[in-house]
Amino acid sequence: MEAPAPENELNFCQACSVRNRAICADLEDDEINLLNKIGRRRRLEVGETLLWEGDEAVFVANVVSGIMKLSTRTSDGREQILGLAYPSDFLGRPFGDTTPYNAEAISDTVVCVFLRSDFERFALDHSRLEHKLLERTLGELDRTRRWMLLLGRMNAEERLATLLLEIGERSVATTCDNFLETDPDRFDLPMSRQQIADILGLTIETVSRQFTKMREDGVIEIRGRRDIAICKREVLEDLAA
Repeated sequence: MEAPAPENELNFCQACSVRNRAICADLEDDEINLLNKIGRRRRLEVGETLLWEGDEAVFVANVVSGIMKLSTRTSDGREQILGLAYPSDFLGRPFGDTTPYNAEAISDTVVCVFLRSDFERFALDHSRLEHKLLERTLGELDRTRRWMLLLGRMNAEERLATLLLEIGERSVATTCDNFLETDPDRFDLPMSRQQIADILGLTIETVSRQFTKMREDGVIEIRGRRDIAICKREVLEDLAA
């Protein structure tokens, strides 16, 4: 498998909109420059897969913009959603031989991709990055536990409330090289209702009913097709809790 082609950017690490929150956040400028030399930007369209479960772990990646769906397959071929990866999240398995999950773009996405072998050598030489890797691993474990609770114990209304809060809190707006603060109570849904249904293990009819109920109860306001405004955050938080 060939490494993705670089974009015409002098130093995409310096201009990265999620640098202050990504795995490389604690690196000095000279270390960032070294990391920039081994990384490549790659754009993914909706439905494009970056990592395949069980394949040789060739790449690791940072999500710069967009959202990725992480999933696995059961023995009978059914898809099981493991979670979502948002901007600044890290994908792949450093120091591992195989990829632990599928990673598929559910919106137009930009990722910063590294050959695993290059990234491992860099991490071994830079202790701050190794520390961040440990932090991210523990954070991923916590998110996996919350996702198991969401799919295993929550009803449809609670699942949707949890997802809306997560999207509002974790989504970021990017325009070229600039990072813009966003309002967690106002955001564009980065996925269709069918995708939401698939992610939450529900039918599209159930998701549509829950959106309608929340709108009629004044909990959210839906403007256009995907523009969401949270009007009663405390109600959503009570449901998600």
